[in-house]
Amino acid sequence: MGFFKTTREFIDSQYKTPRGIIGTYIGEKMVRQHKAETNWSLELMNIQKGDRILELGCGAGYAVKSISEKDLAEEIVGLDISPTIIRSARIRNKKAISEKRVKLVQANFNKLPFHNENFNTVFSIQTIYFWTDITTTLSEIFRVLKPRGIVILTFSDGKEDETWEGIRGITENQVIPSMKKTGFRDVSFVRGPDSRGYHTVAIKGTKN
Repeated sequence: MGFFKTTREFIDSQYKTPRGIIGTYIGEKMVRQHKAETNWSLELMNIQKGDRILELGCGAGYAVKSISEKDLAEEIVGLDISPTIIRSARIRNKKAISEKRVKLVQANFNKLPFHNENFNTVFSIQTIYFWTDITTTLSEIFRVLKPRGIVILTFSDGKEDETWEGIRGITENQVIPSMKKTGFRDVSFVRGPDSRGYHTVAIKGTKN
């Protein structure tokens, strides 16, 4: 049991902060697994010409590449804590990076290295489970958003007939109240298409 527990903990940690060869594999696996919810999240964003967009937890850079291919955004920034995954995202977005349309940054969600009111949209897909300080991260998102900028947080809260009460409780009792307290308005809970049986949902909010 000790071996299997240790292995499970190692794999879970790789999803949180991918490292090394296994981390690179995990990053590409997440690209394949999360395409449906990623594409849905991009539809929710309604990107406009000249927008500046930030993805928190950009992973191997699939969403960043999809946005850059629309050729609408003025700047797209992908941020992740993992140097391994940033390397994969850099390979996937090599052309757009060389054209200075995409920038990749290694940093922590709790201290975003950007100026105030810098982005029209901040989004994050399947990362909320790993946030260490919900209030601080939301405050940082609010700070870097322009007035009337939007935030979209996409995640799963169940599978097939099962609802994950732990995740639902965190979003209803912590994330949404914290967003409203921080100053976001029109905070809403949106249901998306199921992906591999998992429920896809998002919390949206607008900066006053």
